[in-house]
Amino acid sequence: MGANSSSISELPENEYLKKLSGAEPISKNDPFWNQLLSFSFTTPTNSADLKLLEEATISVCVSLVEKNPRTGNLRSLIKVFLSRTKELKISAECQNHLFIWQAHNALFIICCLLKVFISRMSEEELQLHFTYEEKAPGSYGTVCEDLIEELLCCLIQLIVEIPLLDITYSISLEAVTTLIVFLSCQLFHKEILRESIIHKYLMHGRCVPYTSRLVKTLLYNFIRQERSPPPGTHIFQQQTDGGGLLYGIASGVATGLWTVFTLGGVGSKPTPQLEQCSPLANQSLLLLLVLANLTDAPDMPNPYRQAIMSFKNTQDSTAFSSSNPHTFQINFNSLYTALCEQQKSDQATLLVYMLLHQNSNVRTYVLARTDTENLVLPILEILYHAEERNSHHVYMALIILLILTEDDGFNRSIHEVILKNITWYAERVLTEISLGSLLILVVIRTIQYNMTRTRDKYLHTNCLAALANMSAQFRSLHQYAAQRIISLFSLLSKKHNKVLEQATQSLRASLGSNDSPLPDYVQDLNVIEEVIRMMLEIINSCLTNSLHHNPNLVYALLYKRDLFEQFQTHPSFQDIMQNIDLVISFFSSRLEQAGAELSVERVLEIIKQGAVALPKDRLRKFPELKFKYVEEEQPEEFFIPYVWSLVYNSAVALYWNPHDIQLFTMDSG
Repeated sequence: MGANSSSISELPENEYLKKLSGAEPISKNDPFWNQLLSFSFTTPTNSADLKLLEEATISVCVSLVEKNPRTGNLRSLIKVFLSRTKELKISAECQNHLFIWQAHNALFIICCLLKVFISRMSEEELQLHFTYEEKAPGSYGTVCEDLIEELLCCLIQLIVEIPLLDITYSISLEAVTTLIVFLSCQLFHKEILRESIIHKYLMHGRCVPYTSRLVKTLLYNFIRQERSPPPGTHIFQQQTDGGGLLYGIASGVATGLWTVFTLGGVGSKPTPQLEQCSPLANQSLLLLLVLANLTDAPDMPNPYRQAIMSFKNTQDSTAFSSSNPHTFQINFNSLYTALCEQQKSDQATLLVYMLLHQNSNVRTYVLARTDTENLVLPILEILYHAEERNSHHVYMALIILLILTEDDGFNRSIHEVILKNITWYAERVLTEISLGSLLILVVIRTIQYNMTRTRDKYLHTNCLAALANMSAQFRSLHQYAAQRIISLFSLLSKKHNKVLEQATQSLRASLGSNDSPLPDYVQDLNVIEEVIRMMLEIINSCLTNSLHHNPNLVYALLYKRDLFEQFQTHPSFQDIMQNIDLVISFFSSRLEQAGAELSVERVLEIIKQGAVALPKDRLRKFPELKFKYVEEEQPEEFFIPYVWSLVYNSAVALYWNPHDIQLFTMDSG
């Protein structure tokens, strides 16, 4: 960097970087900083170039690590940046492009240095590098107070106070990215960080009063999805035909620096869709998720999580709770629209999960919406394309459905929403289907996919829990949805018979050994019988609560009546089979009385008439099926690695050496 650098290959020999990392201390008032920060450098936009950048500058960083205890040049650079940010708001209002440009360049260099420093040293060592001041060789004296808190506060103030304009977009993005880098020390620890110097600064002291404003700004950045200014935006106006040195430098930056904020996408080739996305919205959401998942301090809960749990709608006029100083208001309609539109990304789905699970105001608002299909359809599409998604994304989508189905109003309303031509559902042409029936189809498909691929018992349980929550409210089920319910039971029945035969053979083989462990087949049999029991309870719940609303389910039940015979006398299913057996017998009798060779339409007519005639008191009442999502103990063990895997894979203009990552393996990341 510096005025003479134009490519990555020249960086190791760049005179300005060599001076920055050299043995001579540089005063914060030295004209050198103006030269360093006036660089003409095309910023990398993909992981390959970012890797080259890190490899090219690693010698500079290592040299700075070695020399900084004597020179204090890192501290001087940070002080230069801090001094320039004091006028940033006025510079933005006055369109002072040059001032903002150099402040951005300073922050870009700080961020690059921080990323390498954090990956190579402990937080305690990093803190020391912020405390070193200019000293004579061999003189160590007393250390002064560090600059970490001041820099963190400055970054937060920059994010919440600087208006978002074309000329401030890049520095706003860099501020968000630098905060992510500050927190990235978690990447280099296998264990979850529960005591961290950076966490302490963010959750105590000078940063805390900005908590609600920071969370609100990050949310609004996500909501607005502001695109990065296009290449060629005229940040610097040429004064003469010839321009001059400063214009030549500046125009290079205008072309180079803005490129990174337009092409985005670490590890991916730029695509038209990627070019249209908002890197600031993406980074803001990632930072929000990182902050929300910081572990609580011993003496106080995470204030960022508190803010996310308690914010309210701008139309909510109720008083703020005095027990939570971090509450704020935001436009729920705009938030809901953004959440519906952005569900293709893991991080947006994770945000929906967090808000529905932790913020009762948001959950109440979403459940009261009359257009819940705008949120539910993208979630269903995630589940439908499970093989193309990572397991965490699928899991979050499923838990969102489970949380929504805890509400009876939701379970009723989804059967009243009629959808036309679901193009992404490929197994069958669905020209018209209710949202409720489509939800059933996708959840059943997820169960079948899980049975043949991942065999995750927890995924099974949550899928069945969502169906169970809905079962009493099933209304006018689409014939295909009814068929798939019975087809799933058929699949489970076949699997049960196969596992039963294997378990029997396995038990016979192990009878000779008293110390042999329980065979896997026997454990598999227990699991499959639990799933079959739950499926029978779901069918029974629909029959006892809404038989007359679901002739298609009765039709499918009668068509496959032979499936249920083997379970009538099974001790695990006898009780729940009573109602199903009664319904099959009752309607079979009426069909026999009507004669042979009945059309489908005639059968359905007889079923509808019979549903009215069947006395409800003949069906035995069972406790209502209701399952509530409960977060696992120590959820941070799941969510923190998950969030950082999203940062690692999704962050704009960030690259970490995969060999340095300790928090997760590259396979799970």
